[in-house]
Amino acid sequence: MESSLPLTIDRTAGLPLHLQLAEQFRAAVLDGRLQAGHRLPSTRDLARDLSVSRSVTQAAYDQLHAEGWIEGRTGAGTFVTDVVPLQPAVRRHTPHPANPDTKLPTLRPGIPYIAPTPDAGWRRAWREVSAQSPPRGYDDAAGLPALRAALADHVGRVRGIACGPENVLVTNGTVHGLRLLLTVTRQPGDRIAIEDPGYLNAVVAARDHRLEIVDVPVDEDGLQVGALTDDAAAVYVTPSHQYPLGGRLPVARRNELIRWARRTGAQLIEDDYDSEFRYDVAPLPALAQLDLERVVHLGTLSKTLSPALRLGWLVASEEMVDRLATFRANSGDWPGWPMQAALLAMLRDGYLDQAVRRGRRLYADRRTHTVAVLSPYGQVIGQDAGLHVTLVLPDDADDLRIAAAAREAGVVVAPLSEYRRSVSGPPGLVIGYATPATSDLHRALTILTEVLTRR
Repeated sequence: MESSLPLTIDRTAGLPLHLQLAEQFRAAVLDGRLQAGHRLPSTRDLARDLSVSRSVTQAAYDQLHAEGWIEGRTGAGTFVTDVVPLQPAVRRHTPHPANPDTKLPTLRPGIPYIAPTPDAGWRRAWREVSAQSPPRGYDDAAGLPALRAALADHVGRVRGIACGPENVLVTNGTVHGLRLLLTVTRQPGDRIAIEDPGYLNAVVAARDHRLEIVDVPVDEDGLQVGALTDDAAAVYVTPSHQYPLGGRLPVARRNELIRWARRTGAQLIEDDYDSEFRYDVAPLPALAQLDLERVVHLGTLSKTLSPALRLGWLVASEEMVDRLATFRANSGDWPGWPMQAALLAMLRDGYLDQAVRRGRRLYADRRTHTVAVLSPYGQVIGQDAGLHVTLVLPDDADDLRIAAAAREAGVVVAPLSEYRRSVSGPPGLVIGYATPATSDLHRALTILTEVLTRR
């Protein structure tokens, strides 16, 4: 039975129209007006009934699908899910917590939104795995051959890297791939250049391998290639969305970095951080697309599906992949068969591409709202891509103190100074907008702006 939705539009309200629809839908499910299994009207019919554009109703359905409230069934339509998320998302009129022990979802960066209930594509992948018998004996240390082939096709299609399965090694994620690479290719005392401010886990990995870290400044475009010294044996770089400032390394600077590496013989370690999520900008070529002999490319599912999967990939020359696989064959350190088989099913089914498209729409809206709310309090940078923005504060601000005050008010944000080592720069806050439900994001930003107003 198709259910008519009890929805109205208030064009004078401050909340975007698609978010109004999503909130009303959640309330209707929670109070029983909409039941699990009810078939919903199409986005086209709903748009006609409410006299709004179809993009509004499509955005509302995308939001609800991402949060686990609705699901699409091939050839049948869209339905209310059987399992309603436990925590209602309608909280706009709930006072923010005075007790600091009452936690709001974190606004720290790097964590995607995870729907409370799994969707159909996720369930299909695991059903496919459960119907298979596990391999007899140990599987390939480089990864399942079929998965490596599927990943080679994936990075070729979405990142333009011309490679085959012989160039791909399945990892437990970016940090795992980085540590494996450093173990096999670097010696204690080697100099490795890392962006400053930059990714703290990369710094920790380099220190654990007793490498000498060279702090390289970044600007609004990313790594300053001209600041590299010729004695660096390797460079760790996040060219797609510099972490945490958000710059996208321009093509001219990418070419300059490749030329520098060819001249010095240095290895480039490309962390393809947040490359999937870009807004209003065209994709830039991966460094590995320019020179697979010089570049080792690290990718992950942490931002597209879940950090808990602990799955990713490393793309490099065939010789490098062979070296890494040989080491792993002796260490026994590689992802298990069930996780690899599930990822293969998701790639073949198109589920990963679907998740990226859905996430891109969801995060684009959140990005726009976050930027609008934060702009009065400083310069918002890094908004072209990714799951976070950075609010650059006035020079006299104390970002550590502001972050502590925000935590007391119930909102967790990351001070920019946490990511700095030796290169000085202005204070700021690194603010992730992906993790909480949309209404919780609005509430958290309201609390944060109250803290910023009092600073």
